[in-house]
Amino acid sequence: MSVLTACSAGPSNRPVIAVKGEENQPVDQSALAGPQPVPPLSEYKKDSLAWSPCNEQMKDRFGSNPPQGEQTYECARMTVVLDPPGRPGRGTLGIALMRVGTGKSALVVVNEPGGEPGTIKAARLAATLPKDLLSTYTIIGVDRRGTGRSDGMSCVPQATRAQLVEYDPTETEQSNLVVAAGDAAQECVLDLEGRLTAFDSWRAAADLERLRDYLGTDRLNAIGLGEGSRVITTYAQRYPNRIGRTVLDGAPDPTLDQVGVLESRAAAAEATFAAFATDCKTRGCALANPREDVQALLGQLRTNRVRGEYVDLTAGSALNAILTGLEDRSRWPQLADALVKARAGDTSGLFALLDPIVNDLDDNPPRFDAGLVIGCNDTATRIPPDRVKALTADWQSKHALFGAVFARQLLHCNPFPPPKAEKVDALKSAPPIVVLSTANDLSTPAAGTEHAAQRLPGSALVGWQGSGHGALGLSGCATTAVRDYLIDAKVPSNGTVCPP
Repeated sequence: MSVLTACSAGPSNRPVIAVKGEENQPVDQSALAGPQPVPPLSEYKKDSLAWSPCNEQMKDRFGSNPPQGEQTYECARMTVVLDPPGRPGRGTLGIALMRVGTGKSALVVVNEPGGEPGTIKAARLAATLPKDLLSTYTIIGVDRRGTGRSDGMSCVPQATRAQLVEYDPTETEQSNLVVAAGDAAQECVLDLEGRLTAFDSWRAAADLERLRDYLGTDRLNAIGLGEGSRVITTYAQRYPNRIGRTVLDGAPDPTLDQVGVLESRAAAAEATFAAFATDCKTRGCALANPREDVQALLGQLRTNRVRGEYVDLTAGSALNAILTGLEDRSRWPQLADALVKARAGDTSGLFALLDPIVNDLDDNPPRFDAGLVIGCNDTATRIPPDRVKALTADWQSKHALFGAVFARQLLHCNPFPPPKAEKVDALKSAPPIVVLSTANDLSTPAAGTEHAAQRLPGSALVGWQGSGHGALGLSGCATTAVRDYLIDAKVPSNGTVCPP
């Protein structure tokens, strides 16, 4: 792993730039120049929102996989401005919140749009963190706009969603996928109307500023998970004088366009699968030769798909299920068992991995829709089908198992209107931000996370040499570094390496 040099901005000779501060009054950004200390902790207003007990609701939403321990959850809703590009400052939207912990300071958790809703993810994270973090902070999970119970979207027709997930990326003919992507975009445009383009990371960052105001704190302490880190870095750019103690666990690469991002993810998926195969061998799991066994299963499914209630199990949907399982390191034994059983004709394990993506499950809307809409609103990349076909052949030759999956995803956004670019200055100075990378992370590859850290002045990169998506709660070394930073204001050495 490359070791980065800590970077901090020196005195600036640029003219003063006005940004919004207290009561939306301009702030002299020159006051933010140069290295900054770790911000002090302050108490949040516990009664600023209509919080109410919601243990039963959360239990229902956890489904069959609740977090360990006995936690007390409270939930609330916050109203924010929808602010679509065509009608700036207009409309409203409800945002779902959950809090857990007894601390006097607030720590906000933001997840990625295609993952578990932020309230659920925050609850799971809280169960893995050191207990003194939960006595120092109250952790507040946010279902970012368009996800979970925050007026979550479900705009892609069930049959179309199934087509997109089931499509075998190795097919030479992609016209059916092009049509399905067009149908998805058309239905989402009709369903969401003028709100469609309001679901993005730019406006999700404004929602966090609204939350900070509700909490009555001068600064926002936050953890960004995976693509959720994009919301946090956007927040830092938009509200540089509001940055509190901040942790990014995996961050998207700000130096690549969507083509580069998806190819890097294909390479990372191959590396993660290799780590999964090694782990399987070490544990003595029933998969004798994981790569060969998966290829054999895909061959079976290309001949005979398995009918399901919401989606059929095909070579394409099986690859999507495998990618979902690879993301969560703790579920690798479950993934191995699911593959063994599928080879023997029992596909229930792979269907269980697919369910949250395509099904309205446990009071949580399908993750596919929010991941699609928000992902397409966060990138201006639109690639013609002919080039996608060429990239598919190229990536499949380089990344045999997963290259075609990620290449075909380039077709998903083509029918959606490209977003209007929002102008924002690069962050010149900030309090120390702790950035965690994971060596084999197929969602936010380590190299991209390193590039993100390089763009953040004063960042401290901690690299876990493990596998899966995210280090927090999985790596004791990385978790301790975060604990010491969030509680004791102790910034880890930039370039710290944590063992697997």
